[in-house]
Formats: sequence, structure tokens, C-alpha cells
Amino acid sequence: MTSRTILVAPDSFKGSLSSVEVARALADGWHRARPNDEVLLCPLADGGEGTLAAIEAASGWVRETTPVRDPRGHAIDASWLHSEDGSRAVIEMAEASGLSRVPVAERDAVAATSIGTGDLVRAALDAGVTSIVLGIGGSATTDGGAGLLTGLGAIVDRDRAIAELDGLDPRLAGVDLRVACDVSNPLLGPTGAAAVFGPQKGASPHDVADLDARLARMAIALDAAGGRTEQETPGAGAAGGVGYALLAVQDRFRSFALRPGVDLVMDATDFDARLTRADLVITGEGRIDAQTAFGKTALGVARRAQAAGVMCIAVGGGIEVEGIEALASVGAVAVPVVERPQSVQEAIAAGTAPLERCGERLARLISLDEGDERSARSARE
Repeated sequence: MTSRTILVAPDSFKGSLSSVEVARALADGWHRARPNDEVLLCPLADGGEGTLAAIEAASGWVRETTPVRDPRGHAIDASWLHSEDGSRAVIEMAEASGLSRVPVAERDAVAATSIGTGDLVRAALDAGVTSIVLGIGGSATTDGGAGLLTGLGAIVDRDRAIAELDGLDPRLAGVDLRVACDVSNPLLGPTGAAAVFGPQKGASPHDVADLDARLARMAIALDAAGGRTEQETPGAGAAGGVGYALLAVQDRFRSFALRPGVDLVMDATDFDARLTRADLVITGEGRIDAQTAFGKTALGVARRAQAAGVMCIAVGGGIEVEGIEALASVGAVAVPVVERPQSVQEAIAAGTAPLERCGERLARLISLDEGDERSARSARE
């Protein structure tokens, strides 16, 4: 049996398993069938919840804890990652300002604030970092980033349309900021922050219209204060308008970029260096569906694998035709984890066992392929 190097680089299965747990389960199953293969683990994320865990699994990071304000303004402790050399930080907005921080009965899309994310950025500045990756997925807020900028010293009032940036922390000028963003929505209108994402954060139809109007008033003031017009920029509507706020003040940073989350996480975990050693890449996520085509983790991994000339398999808890086609377009094959029809609740309750069995099945398929190759060579000889 030819020994191979397998790179296992999945996202989390949302609501069920972290990307670290998924990667380990697939690797355990693979080793049952092919114990001599080298399996490299590279858990990934898209900039939302789970980003810290995925990057922390790579070497060179220390988890820090900082007191911040949650979306309701309550004091909590939130984590962020600090590089061992002290120069870099990874911040996950969901840690401070995430929807998971608010009980369902208390979700308030109108009042929720992103100020805790500003608290985390300030903590990183206090620690002396000069490079920040900020993942803005999973937010509970639709405040246009007013809270975040306030936490960094600005005066921004969404309701009174006030924006004064003179007080912004001057240390931002020495920081390279990379924002992990996986949506292309503008700030306002029918595809904007309030209309598209507000309902999942507790906004009623009346709230959506009110929020959109408030964001429009704030944007006029922030455009004037920052000297930029970013309301229509793809990604401005991300995280309830946090994308817009950061775009509006991007000139205050040493450098600024808004990029797909999976790309930033792959960079932070040295994915490309591991890919150069791999004979096969296994990625995956909870659902491989129509959304996969819009830059989710599995597609991002498949694209890099294709560019490197490495085979790629994507496993999914649920798989739909649109997801299969999106992956096939970049040379990857989608494989379901589930072994029989079942509800989402049943799949979640099964834990890691189905993933382990899936990993073992994939390994045995590779062994069958090797057997076919040997038979073909023998026949030719």
C-alpha cells in the first residue's frame, strides 16, 4: 500500500461540531483503514464563530481574555488570539457582539450594539499589535458599526446622525487591518444590512424599515466625517453595517483590506504550506448547498486545491445539487456524511461517529483505487 499525505481542512458543522472536532473525527476514521498515511489537520472557518478555535489549532498563538460589553451592554469576558511574537491578533466579532451572546427572547436588532468588538480591538492595541485579522460573521447587531467606532474613541450616534472621528485611537495608524467578510451586500435597501440580516436578529418588518432609515441617516454623517462614500461597496452591509463603518474609516489604518473569511483563515493557518505536501485534500461543512457557490469554506479550499493540482473531496452533513455543481466546477467531489435519511436533530445527536465512518470509507476508496492501478499495470506487463 502506497503511503500518502492527506490534508484534512474542514469548516465546523454549525450547531453541532467545531472544525477541530470534525477534522479529528475524519482523521481518526482515515487511520483505521490506512494507518501508515500521514494526516495533516488544518481546521478552518469563514470569519464567524469558530474562527478563533480554527486558527488557535495552528501553532504560534496564545488565547487572551478581555472584559468587554456584549450586544446588550452587559459586562462579559471575551477571547481573542495574540501571536507568540506579539505583533498580530485575531479577533472574532461573535465573541463580543455575536448573536449567540443574546438569549433568543432578548434579541433586539434595534438596540444591540457592536461596542464590545471595539473593546476587543482596543485590547489588541493595548497589547502592541500591528496586524489584526477581524472576523465579522455571526453578529447580533444592526448599528452600522456605530458601537465599534465608539469603542475606539469616535463619537458616532446612529439615531442623531452624528459622526465625529477626531477621537479615534491614533494607534490605528500603525495597524494593518484585514477584515474577514463573506457577504457582498450593500449597507442600505432591499439587499442591505437591515432587510437581509435584521429578521434573524429579531427585527420585525417595522423594525427593518426603521433600521434602514437610521442607517441611512448615520451614513450621511459618517461619509462626511470620513471623506469616503462606501454605502454601496460590496460587504458594507456585513455584520449589520460594521463592514460599512470599517470601510468608511479605512484611511485611519496603515493598510486595510476586506477579504473572504476563508482566505484569511487559510493564510493564518499556513494552509498553502501544508497543501504543497498533500496528495489529497478533504474539506467539508455542515451543508453543501446553493450557498457553497458564494464563497463558503469548502469552495475556497477546493479552489486552492485545484490551483495546486491536488485532488479534493468535500464532505457534508447535508448535500444538495447546487452545492455538488459548485464544487464540481472546480474539480472537487461532494460526499455525504449521513448514511440514511434522518432529521437534523438526529444527525447532531450522532456526534462524531458518522464522520469517523465517513473518513474510513474515503480511505478504503483510495485503497481500492490503488488496487485498480496495480491491476492495470500488471495487465499491461
